[in-house]
Amino acid sequence: MITRFRRGCAALSAASLMIILLTGCFDNDKSWNGKDISGLMPELKFNLISSEGTAVSAEDYSGHVRLLFFGFTSCPDVCPTALQKLNQATSGLPPELQEKVLILFASVDPKRDTPERLAKYVNHFGTDIVGLTGEELQLRELAKRYRTTFGYGDPDTDGNYPVSHSSAVYVFDRRGNARLLIRPDLSAKEIQDDLINLVQESS
Repeated sequence: MITRFRRGCAALSAASLMIILLTGCFDNDKSWNGKDISGLMPELKFNLISSEGTAVSAEDYSGHVRLLFFGFTSCPDVCPTALQKLNQATSGLPPELQEKVLILFASVDPKRDTPERLAKYVNHFGTDIVGLTGEELQLRELAKRYRTTFGYGDPDTDGNYPVSHSSAVYVFDRRGNARLLIRPDLSAKEIQDDLINLVQESS
């Protein structure tokens, strides 16, 4: 089951990255460690439910550099690895910058990931992570907005099923503009350097 999940995640991640690469040319700005996607993606926009159980929109988190990651709480490896690395990057920022950065974890498994379950999950990885959920159609529209998708495998005898999704992390500046795509191979320090540059450029 986990092997099938890993193959699905890898395939979706590769497909998502290929679509982005074919959409336009990067300027190869050496000041960024992540891929510069300025002008290639729409601004951050959503209306979902937070892990606190309240209706939220992208505007509720304006003024922050936001890292958007699609995943689910039953994820065996990709999601916990990514969230741990992202938290290392954000928690290592100078205190005055930490409060200007947020990680948005959008669950693509709304059937199992209730706000309560999401809250417990994201709080395990850090205090500056917001869990997001909603109706499946809403989540599919959000994923499509950023040229990715997700899918569900067949359930086993216990009703458990794998979920395939992209491993990409989308970074939006404090105005909500899409700026960077964080690849899984970047280190926490490389991500941290990009976040510092983004926060400081719009301060």
